Amino acid sequence: MSVVSSPVEFLELLAREAAAVEFEGPLVAARAAGLPADRIAELEQAKTVALRVRALLERRRRRESELSGLYDTVSDLAGLRDLDDVLRAIVHRARHLLGADVAYMTLNDDARGDTYMRVTDGSVSARFQRLRLPMGAGLGGLVAQSGAPYVTANYPQDERFHHTGEIDAGVGEEGLVAILGVPLRLGSTSIGVLYAANRSARPFVREEVALLVSLAAHAAVAIDTARLLAETRAALEELSTANTTIRAHSSSVERAAAAHDRMTALVLRGGGVEDVAAAVTDVLGGALLALDAQGRQLARVGEITAPDRADIVEAVAASRTEGRSVRRGPLWYAAVVAGAENLGALVLRPDDELVDADQRILERAALVTALLLLFRRTVAEAEGRVRGELLDDLIARPVRDADALRERARRLGVDLDAPHVLVAVGDDAIGATGSARQRVLSWAITYTSARGGLAAARDGRVVLMLPGGDAGGSARAVARDLARVTKRPVTAGASGPSAGPGTLAVTFREADRCLTALGALGRAGQGASTAELGFVGLLLGAVGDEGDADVAGFLTATVGPVVEYDARRGTALVRTLEAYFGVGGSLARAAELLHVHVNTVTQRLERVGQLLGADWQKPERALEVQLALRLHRLRSPTT
Repeated sequence: MSVVSSPVEFLELLAREAAAVEFEGPLVAARAAGLPADRIAELEQAKTVALRVRALLERRRRRESELSGLYDTVSDLAGLRDLDDVLRAIVHRARHLLGADVAYMTLNDDARGDTYMRVTDGSVSARFQRLRLPMGAGLGGLVAQSGAPYVTANYPQDERFHHTGEIDAGVGEEGLVAILGVPLRLGSTSIGVLYAANRSARPFVREEVALLVSLAAHAAVAIDTARLLAETRAALEELSTANTTIRAHSSSVERAAAAHDRMTALVLRGGGVEDVAAAVTDVLGGALLALDAQGRQLARVGEITAPDRADIVEAVAASRTEGRSVRRGPLWYAAVVAGAENLGALVLRPDDELVDADQRILERAALVTALLLLFRRTVAEAEGRVRGELLDDLIARPVRDADALRERARRLGVDLDAPHVLVAVGDDAIGATGSARQRVLSWAITYTSARGGLAAARDGRVVLMLPGGDAGGSARAVARDLARVTKRPVTAGASGPSAGPGTLAVTFREADRCLTALGALGRAGQGASTAELGFVGLLLGAVGDEGDADVAGFLTATVGPVVEYDARRGTALVRTLEAYFGVGGSLARAAELLHVHVNTVTQRLERVGQLLGADWQKPERALEVQLALRLHRLRSPTT
């Protein structure tokens, strides 16, 4: 018998690790040589045994490779200390050892009672990477709940699992079909699930399940080890910090005692915020910035740049909530508060790290600063009351002892014989609540004091007396600046300038009437003076003393058709009427003023006659039309 037809051929094939298909070669050769049936049967049996041996060798070789890979994995995990590095290494090695398309890990969330995707390898779907699985839902939720491995060759069609829309959508977007999940266990506790998955219906064999279970066991230990190392490292860092704090405690207590004595002495001798800032930097070093409630600088010691307003607001709010100083980057913030009221902040840039006692020094400085600011406010409020009482005496009754009033004003730095304007602020700024009214009055006192004037509350108004002669400009400035504070439109009427203390009462009444006229004209939220409104303003102000003036109704009834015609057609009938009355009824002079031909003026006035009626130029009608034109101009001063 030839060698080709001998069972020895199968041993040679095994020796060179031939492919399974090559084991058919001896049988084909035997049949071609015409060997008897019993010999062919013998070769068939030899081939079957050889293939079984080959499969056994292949399994052992694969097992050896898997064990080697598992050993390498354990060795790699033992060298890792960061938890994220450990998790990524576990998932990557699981994918490599099983030859899977995707490997991933979920960890249990005891607080929420579910399991969430922690790390993936080979995943392409963002939705899949954000999945959270309720306990018992899907394959992973079932593994996490039961603590037992589960495997499926076709997850989308496997009815053993509780499918949910969110899980199926994520798995579908990733394109996963075959999935193997094994628990990550520490003793009897399951902490998560380790998965291997393929995008085709390839079942996972028992050896692969056993391999992933072994890897998961080592992975759980590595995770716990990394967690313990992190906790140990944190504990060591805390001990080191505590040791440093203890060493620094003695010197910090001495600094705190010195700072306390210095700031106590500072308050007793009537020092200011600048002295507090200097004391803090002398003790703690660095630079300090003291700010008021609006973020304005009260004092500065050393080189320090004011932070952004938003950063200050956030840090002060945090300091108030926590009841102590807070750190933001290189800066420390301490809120300056009195009860529930925010008075400002201290911003410190220290040269060295602050220990707890140093923070207490900064916080005590904030407390002393609040005390000094309250002292300053008390003095200012007392002065404000004195100023308000003086202005009230000047505008409330006829002046009898002008010299006494001049002396009172002189002590406050006010010259009553110099020109002054009076500005009355409307109810739209003051509001309905007492706190809003007090806020506006406080602002007015501060505003006028800075300009050498007076302020008071009178008859539901807030009145400001300001030096100067520009009543209209002062009214507009007050309306603008107060609106920024109240965050709402402010109407302000003004009159003046005054000519001595005896004229201030009359000037106030005119400013009050101007304010009433602005409301009647629909010019709420603006500022103007009696001189700017003219006789119409005085008329409306007088009417306003008795009741509301229906300006809109009067305009509609008198010149409404002309105004509406201009708005609809884009013509200039209103301007033509104003020019016509302004030049005393001369067509030629009106045409010259309007830069048009006389015939154009004539045609426009004929159109006016059609709109208002033929008697519009009769004296009584002409007066009403002129008054209406003036009101229309005052209601829209920019047109």
